Amino acid sequence: MADPLSRSIRSIRWRIAYLYVLLILLAMAGLAITLSGLVRDAHLADLEAQLTAEARLIADALAPSPAWMQTDGSLDSLARHYADLLAARVTLIGADGTVLGESHEDRTQMDNHLYRPEVQRALANGQGSSIRLSRTMGYELMYVAVTVTADGRAVGIARLSLPVSQIEARITRLRRVIFGAALLTALAATLLALFIAQRTTEPVRQLTAVVQRMAGGDLSARLLPTTNDEVGTLTRSVNEMADRLRMTITTLIEERGRLAGVLDNMADGVLITDGEGHVRLINPAAARLLGADSAAAVGRPLAQVARDHRIITLWRQCCDQGQEQVGSVEIEHRGVFLQVIATPLEEAEPGASLVILQDLTRVRRLETVRRDFISNISHELRTPLASLKALVDTLREGALDDPPAARRFLDRMENEVDALNQMVRELLELARIESGQAPFRLQPTAVADVVLPPVERLRPQAERASLQLTVALPPDLPLISADTERMQQVVTNLVHNAIKFTPPGGQIRVYGFRLQVSGDGSVEAGLRPAPTETLNLKPGTLGCGEWVIIAVEDSGVGIPTDDLPRIFERFYKADRSRSGGGTGLGLAIAKHIVLGHDGHIWAQSVEGRGSTFYVALPSPLTHP
Repeated sequence: MADPLSRSIRSIRWRIAYLYVLLILLAMAGLAITLSGLVRDAHLADLEAQLTAEARLIADALAPSPAWMQTDGSLDSLARHYADLLAARVTLIGADGTVLGESHEDRTQMDNHLYRPEVQRALANGQGSSIRLSRTMGYELMYVAVTVTADGRAVGIARLSLPVSQIEARITRLRRVIFGAALLTALAATLLALFIAQRTTEPVRQLTAVVQRMAGGDLSARLLPTTNDEVGTLTRSVNEMADRLRMTITTLIEERGRLAGVLDNMADGVLITDGEGHVRLINPAAARLLGADSAAAVGRPLAQVARDHRIITLWRQCCDQGQEQVGSVEIEHRGVFLQVIATPLEEAEPGASLVILQDLTRVRRLETVRRDFISNISHELRTPLASLKALVDTLREGALDDPPAARRFLDRMENEVDALNQMVRELLELARIESGQAPFRLQPTAVADVVLPPVERLRPQAERASLQLTVALPPDLPLISADTERMQQVVTNLVHNAIKFTPPGGQIRVYGFRLQVSGDGSVEAGLRPAPTETLNLKPGTLGCGEWVIIAVEDSGVGIPTDDLPRIFERFYKADRSRSGGGTGLGLAIAKHIVLGHDGHIWAQSVEGRGSTFYVALPSPLTHP
């Protein structure tokens, strides 16, 4: 099916052709009719003049004849003679209207012709003519009458006539010639009109093809102007418009690309809604924060995309009041804390609005950590400081006079100072590790060199607590790239925690195994049949290659599920009533040491059934 623009071009071409053809046909028809009438009139005038001249010759020839005074029919022979010579009917009429001679009919049967129109005109003016129905002949004739004068007076009338049918036959032949010529001329003019219309619309058709290519996206399409008329001016204007349009679209595409890049990489979520509340734009961050699909969200109502009444309420207040609205929303089931800013976009579109979602989850978590840090360190400092204060007050109140008691108080003060000193050292150690000021001396190391010394150092403590401490390290474990002293500190912290939180009679097991992670993320381990589920390890946590796992498993009190994600935070203690002594920094230090080795540390626990801490370190033989 032809497109509307092509049909329009054809319509213009045919409108031009129709106009020309109609004008030519009307002109040719009018000209043919006019020429036909003029030719008829001219032919009749010529014929009348010819008949008049011939009648005058007859009148001059018969003027001296005495037969005009007789009615014996002597003029019949002359009438027939002249009729044969002139190929016309000849009637000789007396001055009183009596027919004296007739070439075609019996004159004795003819009426008096005195009152015939041509006779009256001839008697009045010397000649006369008329076209009328002949009563004698029974058909129309052209009559021309001329007076015959003798001695200055009219003695008779010579009249010639021809049938109008003969005249019309001649005129018809002339009309055919005229109309044939007019038809040929009209046909030639029609072909010329079609050619002119085609030539006139051809540049428009070419320009239309170029515009269609531009509309289809080919902004490089151009048409070279070939004339200096209006079409040439239009062509140049279209080319200039195409250049400007190409520049504008290129600029818009670049700006849109930059805007899309900014929106796609923004940490804040951005949504734009129209006047009807449907989402017109949503960036990946907003889709992620709301748990929606970017492609499916466009065109849907905001209420179906956000699915949170607090966000919808802020947006409605923004639309109703026409003012920016700010509020905080915590999506508990997704663990996300958002600051929502709804701004009206009345200048862009009535009723449109911009909704910005700022993810403050990390900020809030950091604020919680900061608050907990202040609370924990205050708590940790309060106990030794209070103890020191009490001991100092006791000494001041008289204990100095009792040397054994004074020495005992000083020993307790020394212990509290040592605890404070240990806390400060661990804080400084953690700060240096986090800031990178404590570089690791990594070298290929056997797993046994990392595990056995801390275990043997803590074994007496485990025995005093009536705990069974065992070690299982396969001999084929690959070497690990480690700072031996730092990794021993990690094992020490994990085993010490296991001893502290395991009741008497319990068991603590330290073991190791290798873990192979393939390119598709699947995991294979020698000691455990289903490591991904058993280790509580999220797919993708460990990269491709061979890993060595060091595990510390106890049968102690376990860790509550809600506390498990936070046990590696500094000063965090899952159950202060059972935490005993310690600064609460051991696991935080262990985590940063493991991360410094490009490893991973995590835990799994069931409250009341014990805990297992895992340390994954890459093997230097498979990891660059």
